[in-house]
Amino acid sequence: MSRDGRPTLRRAGAQRNALRDLYFSLLRMPWTRLIPFLFLVYMGIVACFALLYALDRDAIAGVRPGHFGDVFFFSVETFATIGYGAFVPKSLYAHIVVTVEAFIGMLAVAMLAGLAFAKFSRPTARVIFSNRAVIGALDRQRVLMIRMANGRESNVIDARVYVTMLRDERTAEGGLMRRFRDLQLERSWTPVFALTWLAVHVIDEASPLYGSTPAALAASNAEIVVTVGGTDVIYAQSVQAQFSYLASEIVWNARFADVIEDGPEGRHVNYDRLHDVEPQVK
Repeated sequence: MSRDGRPTLRRAGAQRNALRDLYFSLLRMPWTRLIPFLFLVYMGIVACFALLYALDRDAIAGVRPGHFGDVFFFSVETFATIGYGAFVPKSLYAHIVVTVEAFIGMLAVAMLAGLAFAKFSRPTARVIFSNRAVIGALDRQRVLMIRMANGRESNVIDARVYVTMLRDERTAEGGLMRRFRDLQLERSWTPVFALTWLAVHVIDEASPLYGSTPAALAASNAEIVVTVGGTDVIYAQSVQAQFSYLASEIVWNARFADVIEDGPEGRHVNYDRLHDVEPQVK
């Protein structure tokens, strides 16, 4: 799983039609890729209609003979229903093409408006996860610790966190299976997630991590996945966030640095130290 919670495994043998699930793909696409993609699609449609106009040299009044740029910008004005008045459809063929392009333009505006509204209105949790998990001692117990922080000023109420370990295990028959092992937390629920949250899993005899070593976790391709969910008080909707840690991203015999500091104006939480880890003496 990637750091933003997306699966990284590729699916072999599964027939996937991108056009059949185009809306879902566009919703998942980040704005930095979506806007250039939509612009290229827009330019492609406009260019195709410009070629159709160019088939009839007497289709548009006001364009310079053989000047494709004039025809192209007439197509832009038609698609966007601008109509400056410099270029005017002249022949019956041009009026038919204009009708089709104007209709497609209206459909495109409606679909893009719906897509933009869906992306803007979709609530997301702005949870900051520590870039490393730590295994160390807490209250004289061996524990796994993961630190999170609410990156927004709005609170997340009725928040819950789930921690799961994925690793390769051999079955009794000798087969290899990717198993999910839940890591029970000392506190997996909080009424208000406002600032920071330290998820603590006690490594005792009942823990899947009991007896593990850095080499053993690496050999089994272990990965720890953290899922946080709750209700954002501003959106009044459920929000979720995910993060994952590989075996190489777990620091052993360590603890998180304190983020609560005393200042001139009283106590405050220093988010700059959210990822800081300190070695712990055994």
